[in-house]
Amino acid sequence: MKLQSCIADPRFPAAFVLAASLAVLGSAFAFQYIGGLLPCVLCIYQRYPYGVTIAFSLAAFLIARRNPQQSQTLLYICALAFVIGAGIAVFHVGVEQHWWRGTEECGALSTGAKTLEEMETMLKKTPVVRCDQPQWSLFGISMAGYNALISLALAGFCVYAPRLKRK
Repeated sequence: MKLQSCIADPRFPAAFVLAASLAVLGSAFAFQYIGGLLPCVLCIYQRYPYGVTIAFSLAAFLIARRNPQQSQTLLYICALAFVIGAGIAVFHVGVEQHWWRGTEECGALSTGAKTLEEMETMLKKTPVVRCDQPQWSLFGISMAGYNALISLALAGFCVYAPRLKRK
C-alpha cells in the first residue's frame, strides 16, 4: 500500500493520533520501568490525556468510514485533551524552572504512618520524586518540555488533518 493511499484513507488521522499516543505513553512507561526514571506526580498527571486520546482516537478510527463527522468530532476532543496535557506539561516546566511552586503533592510523601517507626520504614522504602528537579533532559529541555511540544503538535494535527480533502 502506498503512502499516498494511506493518507487518503479517512481513518488515517485517527490512526496517526492513536499510534502517536501509544508511542508517547509507551515511551513514558519505558523510561520508568526500563530506564529507572521514577515519575513525579506531575509526570503522572501528564499521562492521563494520552489515555483519553487513545480511547477517543480508537473510537474515531472505528467509525471514520461510516460517519466521518462523528470521527472528526472525536478528533476535536482529542485535540482538547492534548491542549490540557500541554497545559499540565507547561506548568511542570514552570515548576522545574522555579518560575512557580508545584502542587502540594510535588515532593511530598503521604505515608499514612501512625508512628515515627512506621514513617521511617516508609521513607526508607519509598523514594521521593520531586517535581522541581528534572530527571532527564536533552539540549536543555526536560521530558515535560518535550511533552508540551508533542502535545501541541498533536493538538494541531487533530484540528487540521480531518479538514483535508480526501480523494
